[in-house]
Amino acid sequence: MAGADPRRWWALGALALALLALGFDLTILNVALATMSRELDAGTSELQWIVDSYVLVFAALLLPAGLLGDRFGRKRMLLVGLAVFGAASVGGALAGSPGWVVAARVAMGVGAAVLMPLSMSILPTIFPPEERTRAIAVWTGSMALGLPLGPLLGGWLLEHFWWGSIFVINVPVVVVAMGAIALLVPESRDPARPSLDVPGALLSISGLAALVYGVIEGPVAGWGDPGVMGALAAGVVLLANLVVWESRARQPMMNLALFRDRRFVWSAAVTTAANLMMAGILFVLPQYLQVVLGNDAFGTGLRLIPMLLGLLVGAVLTDRLAARAGHKPIMVAGLAVLGAGFGLGALTGADGGYSYAALWLTVLGVGLGLTMVPAMDLVISLLPGGEVGRDSGLVQTLRQTGSALGIALLGSLLSQLYRDRVETDGLPREAAGAARDSVGGAAAVAQRLGDDALLASAREAFVHGMNGLLAACAGLTAVMAVLALAFLPGRRAGRDAAASGDGRQSTHAHAAD
Repeated sequence: MAGADPRRWWALGALALALLALGFDLTILNVALATMSRELDAGTSELQWIVDSYVLVFAALLLPAGLLGDRFGRKRMLLVGLAVFGAASVGGALAGSPGWVVAARVAMGVGAAVLMPLSMSILPTIFPPEERTRAIAVWTGSMALGLPLGPLLGGWLLEHFWWGSIFVINVPVVVVAMGAIALLVPESRDPARPSLDVPGALLSISGLAALVYGVIEGPVAGWGDPGVMGALAAGVVLLANLVVWESRARQPMMNLALFRDRRFVWSAAVTTAANLMMAGILFVLPQYLQVVLGNDAFGTGLRLIPMLLGLLVGAVLTDRLAARAGHKPIMVAGLAVLGAGFGLGALTGADGGYSYAALWLTVLGVGLGLTMVPAMDLVISLLPGGEVGRDSGLVQTLRQTGSALGIALLGSLLSQLYRDRVETDGLPREAAGAARDSVGGAAAVAQRLGDDALLASAREAFVHGMNGLLAACAGLTAVMAVLALAFLPGRRAGRDAAASGDGRQSTHAHAAD
């Protein structure tokens, strides 16, 4: 049996280590912003760009990064991406000004944009279909494991070292991952060695950058701001032109034929929607756990673990059930469980304790595992073998754009509901503005003024906003479940399509159910 060879699992472990670094890098920075603001004399706008510059570059470069792997070798480009990520982490640790930190974060985004799609594209090249579901569960869980590790590591590092240590921690992980990948991961590339689609790359980078920039700035400047509207419009126009160009290009960067397959379209839509909602919940949870429930950064990381454990349970269940039940029933059931978790969360009371939060976080995690793992498995099974790098870039672009939208749109909803409910009457103008801006600002004002009523009002208002966000996610999950049930082909339809020649990867066609 193919599973007797342990080398592929050691190779997956090397990839998982690299993804672990990306996972905790996404959350470790949040606990250091206050320290960086003080040590680097960084204002709110500079702190925002320290966070957002990474997201902007990351999302914009995913498409061309996948193509580079197909042309030059996926293992080789993975090592290049890790080297860039590690070197940029050193630069961030040694930075003496906010501008240099932003530059380092841009370079880290470049490295991460190479790592994400190429680590995914290697999975179908080393795992047969009967082992791929388990491999995807490990791939998904390794990055998810880094999310609660970020606050845990960040809190401990800030207590014992200087703020730059949150970047230095990446270096040993990167070095070990590079050595393991060099030794264990086989090289693979597209035999056709596709040429670089320079016009397509420029259109995708500029279009995605403009779109993500508009999404990032929308909640800050207002969605009606001319700059925001201009960026969003430019992004849409550039991406529309990208589609036109790719449909006519001799060697396109995007495989538009994938969008003619309903299995790909709806499984990609499910994983993108799940990413959108996961990003939204990870935006709101640290604030709830820290400001409302009063935990420090380390305690916040610990209290995110039930969601991770639930995700792992969902992933294990998927691995056990996928071969017998098929992907569609598991995805639909996962969406139902995910919706139940959001629904339970939407009932959180302002005076509720952590035990109730742990319950709905666990249900959310199980739902995410049952939804994302089979959706990603089905997506990967449909990618053409030689072109899996560029197509992985397309899948990751959809997912990461969904994450950016989730933070922006759900964050805007939370902010609006919070501002409408928090009581700031009688406060000085500047203090009232800070209190309305965020629950963290309200807590700081309440502490400075000794205003317990303001703190209670802010906490109640934040829980009200969080419940609205969770209710919106529950509604979106219900819609996605109905759409997947109605339009995602099941096992029989998937096999018929593969038999008729619609399945483009014969070695994986029987798994595309």
